[in-house]
Amino acid sequence: MKALIIVDVQNDFMPGGALAVKEGDQIVPIINQVQDKFDFVVATQDWHPADHGSFAANHEGKEIGEFIVLNGVEQILWPIHCVQGSSGAAFHKDLIRDKWKAVFQKGMNPLVDSYSGFFDNNKLGDTGMSKFLKDNGVDEIYICGLTADYCVKFTILDGVLEGFKAHLILDATRAVNINEGDFAKAVIEMENAGAIIGHSSDIE
Repeated sequence: MKALIIVDVQNDFMPGGALAVKEGDQIVPIINQVQDKFDFVVATQDWHPADHGSFAANHEGKEIGEFIVLNGVEQILWPIHCVQGSSGAAFHKDLIRDKWKAVFQKGMNPLVDSYSGFFDNNKLGDTGMSKFLKDNGVDEIYICGLTADYCVKFTILDGVLEGFKAHLILDATRAVNINEGDFAKAVIEMENAGAIIGHSSDIE
């Protein structure tokens, strides 16, 4: 069975948000349309405590975009975003949620960031999404949302490693693009890992 995974379509990643993604809001209508093609839909939600170690503001003298070592892993420092219970952490108001079977929250451990919807960046914390999908007979996943070069990419890479046939819905994602070309590099990395790159119109 195939499932749609909607990654982090939250206010802080929208234009005007704390970690704004250019054109991030433009994918919402596409995701809404594509949900009609799936009987099984889940979502992920960035859900950080205010003291999260990935926030530049929590490291004296450090700036957004700098790198540190956080719990043994190289970590880029972000602006404060998607803090638990905040309006920025809420899903976009126009995102249809009627068909969702579950929401998997991530990034709750202040000592490690969590891009993937499956595991944290240290691969120690498991959201339970893989087991949930497999227990429900899902073997093929289609992934959309934000952002292509971070949370979407790592969700796809982990999905492949977990044995799912993984698809990226290219027109239903956007990238942070800290460096120009990050979007294209991420797509190549996902494809090289075994993901299938397609568009919403390709889904039957």
